[in-house]
Amino acid sequence: MDTLPALLKDVPAAFWDVRWDADRFPGAVPRSELALGADDNLFAYELLAHFGKRIPDLRSAELWRDNDVTKVVLTPQPLDLVLFHDREQAYGAHCGVVCSDTEVVHLCKEVGKPAVWTFEQFAATPRYSHLVGYKRPL
Repeated sequence: MDTLPALLKDVPAAFWDVRWDADRFPGAVPRSELALGADDNLFAYELLAHFGKRIPDLRSAELWRDNDVTKVVLTPQPLDLVLFHDREQAYGAHCGVVCSDTEVVHLCKEVGKPAVWTFEQFAATPRYSHLVGYKRPL
């Protein structure tokens, strides 16, 4: 990546080589095997783990309902999780990690690897055009 947000400058290079694999989601595969691929949730959770924040094996809808290890917030901060979808529901939503006031890092299905997008890029992409909300790890 050419220009990374400051938060991501010291993230190990191996994170940027993770390939998209829908079959490698939280609970389906052991953690910390990102080199074998991941889905968006697994990538986001492992990135948070790099920063010392542990999220259990939750899919998007479970994450949205969770109140034990995360809380809903209205104003995002770096390292908050964010869910996007094409409609107002968490089931099947796409998960990313807020890394600045304007950017989110996510394992991007369209690109096939991690990418940093602006909130405007998500809004302009039909499958991610609806911001479901933000969850802050506790």
